[in-house]
Amino acid sequence: MRPARSVGAVALLWLALSGAASAADEEFTFDAAEFEKKPFEFGGYFELKPDRSWLNPDGAFNQLNFYHRAPRETLDHTTATLKLDGKLTRGDLSLRLRADAEARHDALASDSIRRFDEAYVSWKPDPGFTLDLGKQELKWGKGYAWNPVGFVERPKDPNDVELAREGFTVLAADFIRNFEGDGALRTVAFTPLLLPVSSQVNSDFGKPDHLNPAAKLYVLAHDTDIDFTWLGRGSRTPRFGVDFSRNLTSALEIHGEWARIRDFEQRVIGPTGGLTTERRDVTSSLLVLRYLTQKDTTYILEYYRNGTGYTENQARDFYHLVDNGLSQFQTSGSDTLLQRALAVSQGGPGGQGGYGRPNAGQRYLYLRVSQKEPFDIVYFTPSITVIANLDDGSRSVTPELLYTGITNLDLRLRFTWLTGGAGTEFGEKQNSRRVELMARVYF
Repeated sequence: MRPARSVGAVALLWLALSGAASAADEEFTFDAAEFEKKPFEFGGYFELKPDRSWLNPDGAFNQLNFYHRAPRETLDHTTATLKLDGKLTRGDLSLRLRADAEARHDALASDSIRRFDEAYVSWKPDPGFTLDLGKQELKWGKGYAWNPVGFVERPKDPNDVELAREGFTVLAADFIRNFEGDGALRTVAFTPLLLPVSSQVNSDFGKPDHLNPAAKLYVLAHDTDIDFTWLGRGSRTPRFGVDFSRNLTSALEIHGEWARIRDFEQRVIGPTGGLTTERRDVTSSLLVLRYLTQKDTTYILEYYRNGTGYTENQARDFYHLVDNGLSQFQTSGSDTLLQRALAVSQGGPGGQGGYGRPNAGQRYLYLRVSQKEPFDIVYFTPSITVIANLDDGSRSVTPELLYTGITNLDLRLRFTWLTGGAGTEFGEKQNSRRVELMARVYF
């Protein structure tokens, strides 16, 4: 979301005029007090996004979701979104509101969403201390597509990592201390928080009637950003982790995350419908390289090891269950097995992920290549994103064209192809191809 830019425009104009004056007089003065933040900031955008999906007739998830309907080859879908973002500041207090309203329609159903993705109050009596209360989107971790240490946030969409997400209601504090001099330690920040869960508050986080303490310790040392993260036992099982990021050169960055989850419960189903629950400690990790060339080409390469994911054999057992369920439905009219498969495809309580969640496997590679203004076409950025399941060899490939040359308007055209054979993650998805056009108007 683009913030209101009136203050920035005035500042740029002032600096330009000051630069001209300095060329003539060889001196100027700068008074930062002239550029204090406005007490009220407001912005947002309206987005229209039509898309067409070509359904995968042999895919397990297409069969699971459409077994009771007439066969279809394509499905058209349209989403209209209004995002509003406002901030009111009065002295040490500020109020942040970020609203989301969406209307979705396709040939099968229509629905809508109206909610506050963020609505919280901040109290900052001192530059080194902040207290926040309310619904807030927290961002823990250094990865682009995935964040194993993001214990108190909703997962990203790996196909649209910049998309703003809904937050959780928390009580959080920030204690920050900066160190002067030439020492290795430059900054330390500590963020303790409580994330309460009840039937009315944060109900989708996990089991109710828990306060869920969590904390993050940030350290900037030896020009390396490091976070230590922790979530106590409560609505979810306890977990802890660490992440880091560092510039190896002016053009090359390295990022990493490591997370340990205690007593993780995973529901595993067999090809005949037998369901078992496995409890064990699991480890997730990722490593990221980001490289920017002299010609403004950006490469992002990310390896993800998902300890909460299913093995290749476990995933195949699920796909076989869907095949068996479809055969049962066609011969007897009973959808017992299909309903059982549908239940385990959805996420369970306490952050459990089902077979149907994005990237439910164990090993992935993410590659994104983007080129800024190729062939001197200003405001034009083409890119391509590949997400590969390294265990079964299936992948999604998404080329994208983005144009921002019209004031306050973004235009994006995106294609997605899914490739993989029977029994593979992307080969069993509901869609085989998808094309999407997005128009976003900022105000």
